[in-house]
Amino acid sequence: MDRRASAPHQSSGNRTALVPAARLQGWVDRFALSHGPVREDFDHDGLLLRAANGATALLKAPWPADGRPGGGRTGVDRLASLANQERGLGLLLVRKGGYAVAAASGSTILASKSGNRFLEAKATAEHAARIFNDHRVEYIVPGGDRVLVDQVLAQPVLRALSGRARLAFLDVQAPKTAVLAKAAADACAVRITVTDPPA
Repeated sequence: MDRRASAPHQSSGNRTALVPAARLQGWVDRFALSHGPVREDFDHDGLLLRAANGATALLKAPWPADGRPGGGRTGVDRLASLANQERGLGLLLVRKGGYAVAAASGSTILASKSGNRFLEAKATAEHAARIFNDHRVEYIVPGGDRVLVDQVLAQPVLRALSGRARLAFLDVQAPKTAVLAKAAADACAVRITVTDPPA
């Protein structure tokens, strides 16, 4: 599988894919070849591309601009520029079968810790706090089991990070060191939801 972009997910007629900033323009060009010329509309959720045949693609940046908007001539250029910025990420991937935490700058893992069984929330939070506090963490990237992630983030040792915005929740089946690089790359990718034209 191409590790630079996730396989699309199918859901009720929509397809969702994660596309790295460097490949975004190529993705948009292929979308236009398949569905006809596109026009850009700004949707409150992101950049909406409307194709001539009625298909749409909603493009969402991996993080908010937070005063650092992307540059460029078109909406796609600006979105790719925004997604290409390196942001400080704190990855917290938790399931009953294990946990993996990491600090990352963009998609580059700076430090990590994982275990093959889920510790109590307090112990996992202590590992996360130790790693996150040594690096710049602007956003939390949660993944795995939502209930367990919430339990870990509610621990007092992570109180200083409770105000950090959370990025899109990642579907991670087996949290371990080997998946952290892909999780970081997915966290930095543009999330695209395609809706086919009306029948």
